[in-house]
Amino acid sequence: MEGAVGPDTPVEIDDALLQVDAERAVELMTYLATYDLVFPGSGRRDRLHARRAAERVVRLLGSEGTWYTNIIDLSPGVRAWNPVTRHTFDGVVAGSGGSFTVVLLQVGED
Repeated sequence: MEGAVGPDTPVEIDDALLQVDAERAVELMTYLATYDLVFPGSGRRDRLHARRAAERVVRLLGSEGTWYTNIIDLSPGVRAWNPVTRHTFDGVVAGSGGSFTVVLLQVGED
């Protein structure tokens, strides 16, 4: 995409990610599965259903799972993150544990 900015290398993407605990990963996956980053008021899916799915994913990776995100803050009116794509909006939660790796990525343009 002409004029788009964002990370160009795996190292730059790695620099954009923060390690979080499993509970924060559940919260962020629930948010990404429920709400649109571009239009946060519009729901994509039932919040309780999204939370149950996120909790199952965390259980699948187990207590030794490690979790990463580019999301710094999703407080009302704040929405801050480090870009991991060249899209205007992106949010990612990635986890690894046991023999599994999972990634939830939402991208959008306004």
